[in-house]
Amino acid sequence: MPTLHRTIVRPILTEASSLAYQDRGEYYFEVHPDANKTEIRQAVEQLFAVKVTGVWTSNHRGKDKRMGRTAGRKPHWKRAIVKLADGDRIDQIFEG
Repeated sequence: MPTLHRTIVRPILTEASSLAYQDRGEYYFEVHPDANKTEIRQAVEQLFAVKVTGVWTSNHRGKDKRMGRTAGRKPHWKRAIVKLADGDRIDQIFEG
C-alpha cells in the first residue's frame, strides 16, 4: 500500500484537463499503480483540504519505443480523475 505522498505521483496538466477543472471541477492526477479509489480519495482530501465527491481511474499501457536498433518500453501508469464538491478548488497547482 503506497503512503499518502506516494499515492499522488503528479498532477496532469493538459489542455483537456484544464478545461475539465474549469467547467466541471474535475482534476487529473497520475497515481501509484497499486492505489485504489479509497486511497486516492483520502490522499487528495488530506493533501489539499477539499471534499472529494467522485473518483474515476484508468490504467494506461506503456508505449513501445525505439532508440536506433534497440527497442524499449515506457512504464505503465495509472490516471485518476477526481471530482470535488461544489465550491472546492485546488489552487496550489492548477492555478498559476
